[in-house]
Amino acid sequence: MLFTKHESVLKNNPSVAVIGGGSWASAIVKMLTNNLDRVNWWMRNEKSVDHLKKYHHNPKYLQSVEYNMDKIHVSTDLKEIIDSSQVLVMATPSAFIANMFDDYPRDGMDKKIIISAIKGIVPEFNAIPARYFHKTFRIPYEQIGMISGPCHAEEVALERLSYITVACPDQDIAANFAKMLDCRYIKTSISDDLFGTELSAVLKNVYAIASGIYSGLGYGDNFQAVLVSNAIQEAERFIDAVNPIHRDVLTSAYLGDLLVTAYSKFSRNRTFGFMIGKGYSVNTAQLEMDMIAEGYYAVKSIMAINEKFEVDLPICQAVYHVIYEKISPVIEMNILADKLS
Repeated sequence: MLFTKHESVLKNNPSVAVIGGGSWASAIVKMLTNNLDRVNWWMRNEKSVDHLKKYHHNPKYLQSVEYNMDKIHVSTDLKEIIDSSQVLVMATPSAFIANMFDDYPRDGMDKKIIISAIKGIVPEFNAIPARYFHKTFRIPYEQIGMISGPCHAEEVALERLSYITVACPDQDIAANFAKMLDCRYIKTSISDDLFGTELSAVLKNVYAIASGIYSGLGYGDNFQAVLVSNAIQEAERFIDAVNPIHRDVLTSAYLGDLLVTAYSKFSRNRTFGFMIGKGYSVNTAQLEMDMIAEGYYAVKSIMAINEKFEVDLPICQAVYHVIYEKISPVIEMNILADKLS
């Protein structure tokens, strides 16, 4: 039986929806259809929906994945998908979340289970997704979960062994949603550290931009190792200041997710940083990419949040200077390099 502590919300075989049409949303749908008889899927683009129904592929992302459309109900009608689902897996870029739900009733989601796969900060509120959904729709934190890696969508498509952590204050929800994802090529674990995993997922995108910038500037593997070791220490300082509970940031949900995002060829944030390091302007790099680099929005919000906590964040500060204050990457990253140890 699934979600036994929330019988008033969810019964056996709860209806699950994935909100988003990008690569990560596409990967999550692939995982869920291994274990569920039906998955609701909201996509914004009407042409993509028509293509998926006809050819069983997402035409823009993970084109190699062929979906069993007998298990999928796909629609561009957001309200219809939400209203017909008990569990909502949010997998859209954080920059679009607030506008996307502008017209949805504020009392229409308080009984839902929300699983965030967003890995970004809602910029209008400088809030992690859990806080945004809690404040905006009055959803109890116990009904909000978070999916963290290390897990790239592209490797899910290739069915390469990957690991996912599901974090939720209610461990029954975490465990039972993890079962929905677990399969031959996905191993799952659970955590109760909702805020820590969300903040870590936000920060690792900023650090991946830094990694990409340094790579574009010609720094080698030796330096990258120093950068990442300093990044996990910086992340721990910030997360512990914001949400001071006991956690081990050396586990896969924190350090593992940082490593794959900082090093992988599939990392859009690293790619974004690499282009900046190679001399592209921020605007040009954004135009060249066909996916959102969450770290671009995240670093601005992190710096705003840190005005309250005043944590030493030299890597985040350097990325902010390059992206928003247009300081030369060569100059700024040389200054940062002298601060690392």
